[in-house]
Amino acid sequence: MADTQQVDPKAERKATRLARQISTFSKAHGGAEGQIAYLGQRGARIVLVGEDGTWGDVVAPSNELAEKAVEKSGITVHEDFDGELAAKVRTGPYEWTRMAGIQVGGPSNG
Repeated sequence: MADTQQVDPKAERKATRLARQISTFSKAHGGAEGQIAYLGQRGARIVLVGEDGTWGDVVAPSNELAEKAVEKSGITVHEDFDGELAAKVRTGPYEWTRMAGIQVGGPSNG
C-alpha cells in the first residue's frame, strides 16, 4: 500500500536548508547537540552547542520543521537546555556584554 501522506515541497526544502545549516555548524565545531524551544506563532528555535563550547541557533517556522531539520542533520537533541548540555556552553566577552554584562559586572556597553 502506498504512503498517502502529502509532502509539502516548500516545507521539505526549508527543512533541508535548516539541516544543512545545522550540519555546517556541527562540522565547524567538532560535532554538535541541540534543543528545540517552541516560540509560539514565530516557530521554533533550534539551539546548537558545539563540542568546543561554541553555541548558536537557527529558527524554523514551525516545531514540525525544526524536528524534521534536526532529524535530517543527525545531531543529538535534548528535551531541555539544562544539565550536561548547558554545562558545555562557553561564553566570552561578547556574550557577557550582550546578555547582562552591565548588571553582573561585565564590560559596559557605553
